[in-house]
Amino acid sequence: MLSARQVRKRFDPNGAWVLDGVDLNLDAGSHLAIVGPSGSGKSTLLGILGTLEEPDDGQIVLGEQSYSTLDPDSRAALRRDSIGFVFQEHHLLPQCTALQNVLLPLLSRPGQSLAEAERGRAESLLTALGLGERFDAWPHQLSTGQRQRIAVARALIGSPALILADEPTGSLDRNSADDLVTLLLEHSGAASVVVVTHSERVAQACGRIMELMDGQLLERGLSR
Repeated sequence: MLSARQVRKRFDPNGAWVLDGVDLNLDAGSHLAIVGPSGSGKSTLLGILGTLEEPDDGQIVLGEQSYSTLDPDSRAALRRDSIGFVFQEHHLLPQCTALQNVLLPLLSRPGQSLAEAERGRAESLLTALGLGERFDAWPHQLSTGQRQRIAVARALIGSPALILADEPTGSLDRNSADDLVTLLLEHSGAASVVVVTHSERVAQACGRIMELMDGQLLERGLSR
């Protein structure tokens, strides 16, 4: 469903490669954790997979769509329609309720009207994530863990093909982190999920683990 071939990236033209020939194959509906030291390029790789950053070299294909053939507007459309994001900080809009925050991604789709079906799906997601009585709550009225669950529901609402989560449990305690990852994976449906994490428990929950170090991405347990 997602493939990356020889992806390279550096920020200093004369410096070392942050990503130096990264290869990745991800099947539809699969779950992958990417681990590695701080500064190893995990978030950079996630940004490239999500079209938020451009590689200096290499090829990325989501479904049948090659990123290199897309102009900026087409990349934005692909990101809007096919990719869901969960970040370490929830990035909820403070002037919107829990339900409104979940529905926000749909508002950016051309001609999208928020029919009862969409509202019903958002309510169902929030209920499944343990927020069935907080539809009308404002972000400041919710705990950090609750706000992060809303961010997960927001990532899921558009039924994306790919969900990218960058340290989604970094600000949570152990029990809340376990709960959040379990809920994310259980409700991701047919989407493929890539989680960047420093937590071994989170990585183990994903099943497949790859490690990014010295610009290379390898399956856990394999040597160069």
